[in-house]
Amino acid sequence: MINQQSAAKEKKKNQIFHFSQNTDGPELLYLQVYHHYRNLITARKLLPGSRMPSLRKCSQELQLSRTTVENAYLQLAAEGYIISKAQSGYYVTDIATKEPLPRQTEKPSLPPCRYDLSSSGVDRESFRFDLWQRYLKSALRQNQRLLTYGEPQGEADFRQALSDYVYQKRNIACSPDDIVVGAGVQSLLQILCPLIRDKKTVSFPTPSFIQGSTVFSDFGFQVRYRNKDSGVIYVSPAHMTKWGEIMPVSRRLELIRYAAEHKSLIIEDDFENEFVYLQKPTPSLFSLSGGHDVVYIGSFSRLLLPSIRVSFMILPPGLSETYRKKSEYYNQTASKAEQIALCQFIRDGHLSAQTRRLKRLYSAKLKELLATVRETFGTDCSIQIGAAGTSLALTLPCQADGASVKKAARLLGLRLTVLKEDPSAITLLLSCSSMPTGDFRPACGLLKQVIDSF
Repeated sequence: MINQQSAAKEKKKNQIFHFSQNTDGPELLYLQVYHHYRNLITARKLLPGSRMPSLRKCSQELQLSRTTVENAYLQLAAEGYIISKAQSGYYVTDIATKEPLPRQTEKPSLPPCRYDLSSSGVDRESFRFDLWQRYLKSALRQNQRLLTYGEPQGEADFRQALSDYVYQKRNIACSPDDIVVGAGVQSLLQILCPLIRDKKTVSFPTPSFIQGSTVFSDFGFQVRYRNKDSGVIYVSPAHMTKWGEIMPVSRRLELIRYAAEHKSLIIEDDFENEFVYLQKPTPSLFSLSGGHDVVYIGSFSRLLLPSIRVSFMILPPGLSETYRKKSEYYNQTASKAEQIALCQFIRDGHLSAQTRRLKRLYSAKLKELLATVRETFGTDCSIQIGAAGTSLALTLPCQADGASVKKAARLLGLRLTVLKEDPSAITLLLSCSSMPTGDFRPACGLLKQVIDSF
């Protein structure tokens, strides 16, 4: 009789685990216990709320160590199949009764993008990687300096170099103590917003300023568009439109006077100021206001590389003092090594040389793109081009909506940005920044093919 009971237990054990002669080690045994009970739960043979066998009982029945069974139970609990109740044991959860999340259907594969007329990236030939690598290597050799965290406000020598640079290039007189460094404009706005909570409302030129408006919205500001009766007026004077229109000096002076009368704060995002080809650079709002009630924001993503995430803002005296009282509570988000490298890069005159190189490069490319567009579309198109930037706005007669045009273009390997849709026309933004000049003609040829198909 005893032999029959032992044989029955062995048979049950083999049925559960499907033992094979090459079973190797207790880790495989605990997984077999885990899979067995998981299958019973998912098949609803063990119902929600039912009590699992105790560790002692299970180990006796299966002739396994208590540790092996406990490891299996712990794995089941970690994945939500069972739950432990104090002084009671393990119980089956209702995980098997819950509907599985619907699987996302795979998007149909698209052909690779051959021509990207929407990219705001940089030209491969615009940047001297070998030169930047030398400055980075030099920064990384400053072992002792790199052993500490970066200064919350930005490295002191880097802020001094920035102070000298903006005075030389933008006639902005400021102290290094008024400069705050961060990894991108969003990081800087997250520092600025708590300092100006009393302003409550912010106005942006267009809804396309998504990154900035999102930060202000998260801090409880009421976001408006083209409404100067706001506590904060966010402007990008050198990038008023996607195709590079520049705010004239008369309008800048008017804005400064209005903000002073209504006690508003101006945030001047000087994006693409370096890419001014067709006129002399216009004075910054910060310099025209004498540094009062204007926050100046600058970045190096367009001048150098998008991957070099170093930006800075210059605070007016009142805000600068308020920030310094809280500065120790902020961590620096920009790379310390990149700040050290960029500091020397600026001091050695390479940033000024880079600006001149980019002006020549992008000015020539934009003229080439303009000529190609005119040649391709003739008198059927309307072209808008500003005094700065790397893009033009192209309006073409078209009965289709923007989504259909973008889809048709993407199927041919062409990526586009739609600016505006009318019942009988569509306006596209064409960028020359990252596309090689040799691709302009075939890209415009494909675009004409797409438009003619509607």
